[in-house]
Amino acid sequence: MLNVITRFAPSPTGFLHIGGARTALFSWLYAKHHGGKFLLRIEDTDQKRSTKEAIDVIINGLKWLGIDHDGEIVYQSERRERHIEVANRLVEMDKAYYCYCLIDEVTEEKMRAREEGKIYKHKCTANIDKSIKPVVRFKVEENSTSSKIEFQERSIVVDDKVYGQVKVNSAQLDDMIILRSDNTPTYIFAVVVDDHDAGVTHIIRGSDHLTNTFKQLLIYQALDFNVPNFAHVPLIHGEDGNKLSKRHGATSVCDYEKMGILPEAMRNYLLRLGWSHGNDEIIGDEQAVEWFNLDSIGRSPAQLDFKKLEHLNNYYINNTSNEDILSILTPKLNLTDKKRNYLLQGLTELKKRSNNLIELLDSAKFYTEDLPLSLNEEAHKILVANLSTIDLLTSFLSHINNEDWHKSSLSTQIKKFATLHDMKMSDIYHSLRAPITGVMDAPGIIDIMVILGKEECIKRLQYSQHYT
Repeated sequence: MLNVITRFAPSPTGFLHIGGARTALFSWLYAKHHGGKFLLRIEDTDQKRSTKEAIDVIINGLKWLGIDHDGEIVYQSERRERHIEVANRLVEMDKAYYCYCLIDEVTEEKMRAREEGKIYKHKCTANIDKSIKPVVRFKVEENSTSSKIEFQERSIVVDDKVYGQVKVNSAQLDDMIILRSDNTPTYIFAVVVDDHDAGVTHIIRGSDHLTNTFKQLLIYQALDFNVPNFAHVPLIHGEDGNKLSKRHGATSVCDYEKMGILPEAMRNYLLRLGWSHGNDEIIGDEQAVEWFNLDSIGRSPAQLDFKKLEHLNNYYINNTSNEDILSILTPKLNLTDKKRNYLLQGLTELKKRSNNLIELLDSAKFYTEDLPLSLNEEAHKILVANLSTIDLLTSFLSHINNEDWHKSSLSTQIKKFATLHDMKMSDIYHSLRAPITGVMDAPGIIDIMVILGKEECIKRLQYSQHYT
C-alpha cells in the first residue's frame, strides 16, 4: 500500500467555497483509500485579508461535511522563520537573488512588454540601495536548465494525474518573487516548503493552480526536494456552463447547510461533481473510500445541478432515522415532550415530501405550533366555508372512545358520518384537514389525527370559530 499523505490548504479570506470543499473531499478520500493521512493547513500569510472568522468558517464547514483531518492544524503564518531560512538557502546556492527594483518600475516594464506583444521576464537591473528592502527572486532560467527537470525544447513538464503530461516553455516564466520585502513568503514558495516538510505525497487541487505547478516544480528541484504527485481537478461551472459565481446561487458550504442539505448528501453530490464510478449515483462513505481513485476524475468542468442535489438530499433524508433527523432539527425548535413525540411519529411521511430540512420544518408546523395555527390562504378559505360541517364533525368525533382512536376505527367512523349526512368523503377530509393542519397538502389526515390524538384534534376543531 502506498504511503499517502494529502492535504487541504485553504486561504481564510472569505468562505469555504464548494470547489474547495470538493478538493478537500477528494484529498480526504484518496488518503482514506490508501490508509494514509489527510492534513489541514491554513494558508494565512496574507494577514490583511485573513481573519479568525474566515478560519472558523473553514474549520466548521469541514466539520459539518464530516471531513476530519489528521494531526494538528498547521498555520502557515507560524512557519515564517522556516520560509526565510529556505529562501536564504536558495540565495546562498545562487538559485535566487535579492532584487532592489521598485514595484512601480517593474509594473511599468510589464505594461511595456504587454503593449509590444512580448513576454515579460524580469531581471534585476537596480543598483544596490541599502535604503530599499529587497525582495528575493527565484532564478527561473538557471533552474529550468537543471538536469533534474525533464527538459524538452526548453519546456517544463508536469505529469498530472488528471490532465496527463502538460508543459510550458520556460521562456514564459518570470523570475518570481519568493520572499517579499517584509520577509513574508509568497504563496507559490511557502506551499512548496510546507508540503515538503509535511511529507505530502499527493497534491489534489483546482486546475486554476496548474500554472503555479510549473514554477513550484522548479523550486522543488532546486532544493532537491521529492516532487509530489499532482492532480488538478477541473473547476465547477454553473448550470449555464459558465464559471461558478454568486449569480448562480449558493457557492459556499455554509449556504448549503442553511438550505437544509444534509452533509451526507453534500458529500455524495460533491463526489459526483467531476468523478464517477460507472452509473452509480448514490454512493455512501464506505463505498466512496473503497472506490475513489484519481483516474476517474474527468477533464471537463463539472456543472452544478441543484435538482440532482435535491434528489440526493431527499434520498438521504428518507434514509436517515427519524431520531437522527429530529436531533438535527431540535436546536432550531423549542419543543415540549408532547410536540417532540408528534414530530417523531410524523416524520416518516413528512420526509417523503421534503427535498431539504427547511421544507421539512415548514411542512411539520402543525406538529410544532401552538394554537392558533398559521393557516394558509386555501385552508382558511375552506375552514370558513365549512364551519357547520366542522361543528358536526367535532360533536361526532367527541363520542369516539380514546381506545378506538386508531386508523381503522377512525376511517370507519368517518365513513358512517359521510353516509349519515350524505356528504362526499373528500369534503369531509377537507373540513378536517383545514382546522387540524392549517394546510391542504399535508399527509393523510387520518394518520395525522392518530398521531395528534383525540384531545388535541377536538381542541383544534373547536378552535375553528376563532379563525373567522
